[in-house]
Amino acid sequence: MANFNKVILAGNLTRDPELRYTPKGTAVARITLAVNRTWKGESGESKEEVSFVDVDIWGRQAEVISQYMKKGRPLLVEGRLKQDTWEDKNTKQKQSKLKVVLESFSFIDSNRGDSGGAAEAPRASRPAATASAPAPAPEGGEADGPPEGDDVPF
Repeated sequence: MANFNKVILAGNLTRDPELRYTPKGTAVARITLAVNRTWKGESGESKEEVSFVDVDIWGRQAEVISQYMKKGRPLLVEGRLKQDTWEDKNTKQKQSKLKVVLESFSFIDSNRGDSGGAAEAPRASRPAATASAPAPAPEGGEADGPPEGDDVPF
């Protein structure tokens, strides 16, 4: 049976990106996207549902998103689902969380005109294809994960 793991989401950042570096110097950022869904109920009333999705970003893409994005700004992300599992230190119970590992992205509505916080993304000097191109793989590891022996700083 073939496998396929691809996620495409458009949403708004719920907080400013959290950028850190691994001990070996690899950039890693974490964001949360709020993704809304609206529909009409059986009686015609409008309903809304919000999902909050954690996204991990590696390498140069982590630095770019941290530089140009801030809370409330819209972003389109493409990536893959990843299940993190760990044992709770207090209860010794297994815990798990499903998140997205970013592979590419596109800025949405980058010329909105608000001047609070993040700088505008460069237009002529950086074509959209460049911003959404996957980052090269760090030495000794995956393109979208920590290099071998490198601890995630979150």
